[in-house]
Amino acid sequence: MPIDLSHVPPNAVWDHSSDKSFVDYYEQHSLNPETIQRFTSIRDKALNLLASQPGKPASNLHVADIGCGTGTQSQLWAQIGHRAHGLDVNGPLIEIARRRAIDAGLAISFDIGSATELPYPDASMDVVLLPELLEHVAEWQRCLDEAIRILKPGGLLYLSTTNWLCPIQQEFNLPAYSWYPRFLKRRYERLAITTRPDLANYCRYPAVNWFSYYALAGYLESRGFQCWDRFFMIDTKNKSGLAKAATQLICALPPLRFLGHVCSPGSFLFAIKRTLQTRH
Repeated sequence: MPIDLSHVPPNAVWDHSSDKSFVDYYEQHSLNPETIQRFTSIRDKALNLLASQPGKPASNLHVADIGCGTGTQSQLWAQIGHRAHGLDVNGPLIEIARRRAIDAGLAISFDIGSATELPYPDASMDVVLLPELLEHVAEWQRCLDEAIRILKPGGLLYLSTTNWLCPIQQEFNLPAYSWYPRFLKRRYERLAITTRPDLANYCRYPAVNWFSYYALAGYLESRGFQCWDRFFMIDTKNKSGLAKAATQLICALPPLRFLGHVCSPGSFLFAIKRTLQTRH
């Protein structure tokens, strides 16, 4: 059944334009084999986790790709028969996504809009993807609450974002930026949207939020989700005995798990929605 958008009001006032350098970078980056492999791994892990849930169908899923960029992740879901719905605030990237979907013969709906006011009905999606998004949305809680609103009970949420625990990051071209004090971050954010856009790779909405897996998991668990971090989602089937043992130790011992997060440039998690949520 298609998603009915007839009730959706016009978009709020957002700047949907973009710097050409930013668009050119993501147009090329989205086609890198490493990017495609990463998104494929996310898709496959999500499907395996969903398949392990009682009574959950693994085919013909409605998938919301929020912050979809050029639509690479949406295409990977559509290619295996799922119904992808992509949304991004960046108009030029959405135009690239639409063109690529048409060229590939894939029926994907792409919309320009805001993650804080999603154009989808309550409990209409089986999967919601939030890749590298929360850090760019000042109202990140509203963004997460919107994702929760559109997700069906038993549905899966995937998100990846910044990690303040780790000094390595790609948001700003400044060393150890994750660890800068708040007042200094605010200074560079202002520069990035005025006289020094190169500091944040010409991003129209540079990163303003910094998270840890623990804080994100706590937020979602308080809303009825069960969460898994990067270490619990590692597939050890084809790894050596030493790698398997190391993964098991990290998962079993909280101090090692924390150290693993400190050494990981980004935060990501998978979460299953256990209860019906209402909009906050």
